[in-house]
Amino acid sequence: MKRNRLTAGLAVVGLALAVIAAAPFFATPGEAKSRKELVVDEQPGYVPTPEEEMLPAQYRPQPVFFRTNEPVGTIIVHTDERFLYLVQGNGQAIRYGIGVGRDGFQWQGLLKISRKQEWPDWRPPPEMIQRQPYLPRFMAGGPGNPMGARALYLGDTVYRIHGTNQPRTIGHAVSSGCFRLVNRGVIDLFARVPVGTKVVVRQSASL
Repeated sequence: MKRNRLTAGLAVVGLALAVIAAAPFFATPGEAKSRKELVVDEQPGYVPTPEEEMLPAQYRPQPVFFRTNEPVGTIIVHTDERFLYLVQGNGQAIRYGIGVGRDGFQWQGLLKISRKQEWPDWRPPPEMIQRQPYLPRFMAGGPGNPMGARALYLGDTVYRIHGTNQPRTIGHAVSSGCFRLVNRGVIDLFARVPVGTKVVVRQSASL
């Protein structure tokens, strides 16, 4: 009898740990504010190693429990938490770790994916040229391009969801308002969503 009770208890503990592992990671307001901007220069031409692209566990693409009233297929970005969610229905979503805009470049709103591009070209925006005047004004798509392997263009804005050749920037505020994923992550997302997909950008998660 004692052995059966012990076995049942261990099963409950194991199930609880599995639920915790799969649940979305939500930073508290204090944790979100304490994360400083990551000041890095763009590195056009740099190709990250597979080891560099192996993100910490919480930022790797993974299924999680996720509550929302948005329809299946919607992309929801929680800027403060540094996560992008692709709604799957039945209380589920695929979660991707992202890099977000620095202070002064963060935004929220509702847009749709207007265009998709494999291995997009890169044209640094004027504010980036001002900070780093040595950057090329144009770089064709390919390995080492700061735009990464894929880009999803948001409405008629300058903002995009795209890859990156700097995996260490995932989880940080680094960009001029775009959302970046590691290349394997953005390739996976690119294959799952069509042009016209609804994209909801929020500053913080709704609990």
